[in-house]
Amino acid sequence: MIILDMEHQPPSEANTYADIEAVYQCLETEYGISQEDLILYGQSVGSGPTLHLAARLPRLRGVILHSAILSGLRVVCHVNFNFCFDIYKNINKIKKVKCPVLVIHGTEDDVVNWLHGNGLYKLAREPYEPLWIKGGGHCNLELYPDYIRHLCKFIREMESITTAARLKKIRQTLDLPKKPYKPNAANAAAAAATTTTFTTNCCCRLRCKKPNCSCWSIRPRCLTLRCFSCSNFFRNCCCCCCHCRCRCCCGGDARRE
Repeated sequence: MIILDMEHQPPSEANTYADIEAVYQCLETEYGISQEDLILYGQSVGSGPTLHLAARLPRLRGVILHSAILSGLRVVCHVNFNFCFDIYKNINKIKKVKCPVLVIHGTEDDVVNWLHGNGLYKLAREPYEPLWIKGGGHCNLELYPDYIRHLCKFIREMESITTAARLKKIRQTLDLPKKPYKPNAANAAAAAATTTTFTTNCCCRLRCKKPNCSCWSIRPRCLTLRCFSCSNFFRNCCCCCCHCRCRCCCGGDARRE
């Protein structure tokens, strides 16, 4: 639990963002806690600063939203548009959260309508099974057995997720699809058996024929190959008595240096 002293700092949306960022910096620098070890919990208006921080930390373990709001203005009136004077625009920030999000809301909440929680659940990129507490209000969800049961289930599952698995999942969402290389149709059959393709950081894709002599596996030697057209260097293994026929995808030949 974090208690903030607002005596010298007037309450405002920007100040609550600054507060939660300061808390995270303290955890990271003073206590050595990384974002991979954190589960953020935001209740009601507190969901605003929570999602603000969660949108900036791509490797968080998880986020819990308890009776959360779509935005400040949407609590007092039903609007379908974003206004510049609105505060805590969670409706936009939830889309930037890259970790599992658990939404908990009471169906009889008379302060923040259940539609807020349902809207956040539908907008989350990685939503966890939500908990809709039948008959629950805005400040009494902790009294229901399902609350503790579902909360413990979420925490246990998040603890079982390793950092490596989370990073792998993040990379999969960031990687762009790569177009596979397709050799010329006329040479596809011959190249399939004897050609090895090397992809480099430049425009070239080097194709080297493997020698058929017996000394290939006995006396390998490294060759430096350079494309005539783009002057890029490549390295390939070949034996001393054989000559590789190498050609770059840009049309230039490769030669031994």
